[in-house]
Order: sequence, then structure tokens, then C-alpha cells
Amino acid sequence: MTDPRIKAGIWVSMALRMGNADGRYGAVIRKGDPDAGGVLVVLRNDKAVSVLSQMRSGAGELAWMRATGPGPVDDAAADAYIARQVKFDPDLWVIEFEAPDLLPPFEAKLL
Repeated sequence: MTDPRIKAGIWVSMALRMGNADGRYGAVIRKGDPDAGGVLVVLRNDKAVSVLSQMRSGAGELAWMRATGPGPVDDAAADAYIARQVKFDPDLWVIEFEAPDLLPPFEAKLL
């Protein structure tokens, strides 16, 4: 059985509040569809960036993958990935967090 799905706009608001409460300040870079848009999360520290892509596990649970690869990348690589994804999915949300350890400020199952 799959978990109930939360509207994208509500999930984004929750993630930003969790980040702010944890000192990992975030911002919406691009608004997507408030009901059913997918989400990309940009994690940034002083030197590098990592982009997480929202997905569902085989069991239907919310999960995340490091879409730009297992290691951090530079701004150009992250921006290019995001541009390709937005071209493919115009309903996509993009949110960004200050993340010194490149880990999300919300509970996330990383695949």
C-alpha cells in the first residue's frame, strides 16, 4: 500500500519551515504546480552543490536520489541539470537550502 500523497505546495512549505527551524535556510527558486508538481531540492555549501530529485521507491514510499551523482558538483552542472528537468517537466518545484553537510533539513530516505 502506498502512502497518501501530500500536495506539492504544502510539502514545499513544510520543508522550508523545517529548514528554517534547523538553521538551514531555504527558498523557493521555482514554483511548480501546487497540487501535483515534482520537487528538486538544491543543497548548497560554500564550495559545492548537490541536487536531490523526488521519487517513489518500489513500495510507493517517498524517497530521494542524488540526481547530480553521488558527489557534489559545481553550480554550472547543477544549473544544467535543473534546466533539463524543467524543460521536461514544467510543473516542477525547485527549492534550495543552505546545507554545510549537503544533507536535507527534512527526513529523507536517500536511494
